[in-house]
Amino acid sequence: MGIAFKSSERATLGVEWELQLVDRRSRHLRQEARELLADLPDLSEDAAPPLRHELMQSQVEVVTGICETVDEAKSDLARNLGRMREVLDPRGTTLTCSGTHPIDDWRDQSLSPGVRYGELVDRMQWLARRILTCGVHVHVGVRSREKAIPMVNALAKYLPHFLALSASSPFWSGSDTGLASSRSIIFGALPTSGPPVNLPHWTAFEEYIETLLRAGTIASIKEVWWDIRPHPDFGTIEIRMFDGIPTLREVGMAAALSQSLVELFDHQLDRGYGLPSPPSWLVRDNKWRATRYGLDARVITDLHGTTVPLRDDLYELVRELAPVAARLGCAEDLDLISEILDKGASYERQRAVVAAGGSLDDVVDMLAAELQGDHPTRAEVGVGDGAGAR
Repeated sequence: MGIAFKSSERATLGVEWELQLVDRRSRHLRQEARELLADLPDLSEDAAPPLRHELMQSQVEVVTGICETVDEAKSDLARNLGRMREVLDPRGTTLTCSGTHPIDDWRDQSLSPGVRYGELVDRMQWLARRILTCGVHVHVGVRSREKAIPMVNALAKYLPHFLALSASSPFWSGSDTGLASSRSIIFGALPTSGPPVNLPHWTAFEEYIETLLRAGTIASIKEVWWDIRPHPDFGTIEIRMFDGIPTLREVGMAAALSQSLVELFDHQLDRGYGLPSPPSWLVRDNKWRATRYGLDARVITDLHGTTVPLRDDLYELVRELAPVAARLGCAEDLDLISEILDKGASYERQRAVVAAGGSLDDVVDMLAAELQGDHPTRAEVGVGDGAGAR
């Protein structure tokens, strides 16, 4: 089968940000997505609206248009965030974003309307019903389909970097999981999710998708939920590895990292360079290390099992990408990586609240305050405790 890829002229951006609807007083999730979308018909009723249902009624997704820069994407998201708050604030509902809600249980949630969600639950059963998770997806434009698969393979090397910087789901149903990202385990249980299949070229990707369709594993290409995947209809690479991101500034950081890497790989391919293509076992092992240890993971760098601290690798990556980010106009957004390495990723900031004597209600309050103020707090307890994978 042939899959048309609508190539982009340059590394444009699109961002999908999943948000939680939270009762300001109880800190529990509110099943208000249907009412929110109904109150904002100009944002929710187009063919490709910026405000959309997610699987649960306690969640919504806000989506940018096609953006040239990270600043444009952030402005797009901020504008619609403001519109939502105008509706939600009088009701006593606030917005938060984390990979999982620290307190609530998936069994207490209501599913969103829509045939697609009903079909998903019917096929996946418990695996789908428990997906009370939030994430951020970043689309970056790619100039030709021939570049798409080499880029997917190369970006797989950075799954632990994407995940550790954004990991925000240490708590699940009121308990500490011991993980930096429980979301990556919960969503990763779906049969066509997880790290991308390492394929040699676009034709192999077409053959792979045809096989899945023929076997009945998927009903459409949209059901291939890889952590990084080509999106032929948009002409993009979609990076889906990020946990729910609590602040708009950190969303900008994720977008800058994604856009800079794709732009770097685009130029390297133009110059005839080969891109990294780590084997599947290495990608999966490194993803697990980031899932468990977050920024304190040690990641495997070669086929001999050599490891380095992920924090050190991230500092080096920022230095490597700095010239690219400067050309793209997102140097300041990329530099936020260094600030997060200092202040702590969200999973560290959340645990620090509890370590300092706070409750999970206080964690929810912190998440709400971070999103409202667009400012990551500092994790005074538990940053860099040396508990990395060995």
